Amino acid sequence: MKNTAPLVRCQWPSNDLSIAYHDKEWGVPVHDDRTLFEFLTLEGAQAGLSWDTVLKKRERYREAFSGFDPIKVARYDRRKVSALLKDPGIIRNRLKIESTISNAKAFLQIQKEFGSFDKYIWTFVNGKPIQNAWETLAGLPASTKVSDAMSKDLKKRGFRFVGATICYAFMQAVGMVNDHATTCFRYRQLGK
Repeated sequence: MKNTAPLVRCQWPSNDLSIAYHDKEWGVPVHDDRTLFEFLTLEGAQAGLSWDTVLKKRERYREAFSGFDPIKVARYDRRKVSALLKDPGIIRNRLKIESTISNAKAFLQIQKEFGSFDKYIWTFVNGKPIQNAWETLAGLPASTKVSDAMSKDLKKRGFRFVGATICYAFMQAVGMVNDHATTCFRYRQLGK
């Protein structure tokens, strides 16, 4: 007889979309520049909103922002901003949309300087994920010294919507830190 015990996961996934995201993406180390730009954009768009809101709009974001190709996004002009502000499939906040464009330009500068955004961003954790050991969500910090340093450096390079809390959420999303609860089935899988 097979063991049919349900999977134990972190407490925060509450619907099919967030469960799939938690089980397949959250905390998995990302080294692809386009995906890193996507998460940086989405974490900034999420500011003041729920992650579920962003997940529901994610596919439309990919279409509206040229597959998160920073070269294409960096070329967006006023007309494109105007069109994006009318798109109900994304978060229609002028500052967030304009920051995505200016962030794409800053992103390209980092690629030029370091060879890739991946090489730059992973230096904040010395190239390998930080392994935390939280038993519950109550232990999770909103930011850390590392996310503070990342935020400060990104802002110095011209990025916007990259406060320490947004940077920490970005770190969690792209696997720079393993913040799955120790009881979650993904904790051990990603801790290897």
